[in-house]
Amino acid sequence: MSKQSAEFLWVEKYRPQTIIDCILPDALKKTFQAIVNSGEMHNMLLTGTAGLGKTTVARALCNELELDYLLINGSEESGIDVLRNKIKQFASSVSLTSGGPKVVILDEADYLNPQSTQPALRGFIEEFSNNCRFILTCNFKNRIIEPLHSRCAVIEFNTSKKDMAGLAAKFMVRLEGILKDENVKFDKKVIAELIMRYAPDWRRVLNECQRYSTSGIIDTGVLVNLSDVNIGALMKSLKDKDFKVMRAWVVNNLDLEPAAIFRKVYDNAVDFAKPESVPQVVLILAEYQYKDAFVADHELNLVACMTELMASVQWK
Repeated sequence: MSKQSAEFLWVEKYRPQTIIDCILPDALKKTFQAIVNSGEMHNMLLTGTAGLGKTTVARALCNELELDYLLINGSEESGIDVLRNKIKQFASSVSLTSGGPKVVILDEADYLNPQSTQPALRGFIEEFSNNCRFILTCNFKNRIIEPLHSRCAVIEFNTSKKDMAGLAAKFMVRLEGILKDENVKFDKKVIAELIMRYAPDWRRVLNECQRYSTSGIIDTGVLVNLSDVNIGALMKSLKDKDFKVMRAWVVNNLDLEPAAIFRKVYDNAVDFAKPESVPQVVLILAEYQYKDAFVADHELNLVACMTELMASVQWK
């Protein structure tokens, strides 16, 4: 792999810059293209599961309408000070490079504090309505307070089974082009299976390919991920109450989504836990999965979950 490709994440390097290049269901693409054609940006709440292109669409709209925008990640900057400083400073000034409004893109807005930051944001949307628009993206719209729903056009990134085959085929073509550009050899059947495994999380597919491409070829090895083959090792460490091994497993699997690990433990609970302990496993997992959406340190939260399972559950 070239030095240039090693220095950039593919999800950023190959991020679509226009709506027409985004891989979306036809209905969604028509909705966003209509915004581009009208030349009018609206306050929007884009909601849906990870990797569907919500942030990409927000940025593409700003690019096509030639609007200045500020991108803030709500999972990293979720405090009230963010609004008082960054957003207020940006939103209160008039753009000197475009004739349209400025845009604040609040990525992962469901991480913003619903008691302080979100209510303050409601006021900011109204205060700067003359020269600023807000685009919020989130995975869970129920974590966004109702007053923000009412101030934004809520657009759901839903992908039906009817749409999936066509979208997967389009992404297959896109992925083949990326791999050729990066001089990475690949097996078509393998990348097709990889796409169907993670679709419609296009970001996950691309990240998996980049991670595995260091060998210069995408083969069946990319389909064998740690969550499939090593869950038994994690469960054994819980049964043995071996904190050191458990923590090492968590650290080695941090490239996986925490939600995927919670789900994998849940799916295997019946095989590893005694029947009377399975309900307790479910309750513990549900509690920590909920907390994961708000914590600053995902490793610490995951280790805390496994520690409670280790201490509380009776294993076979």
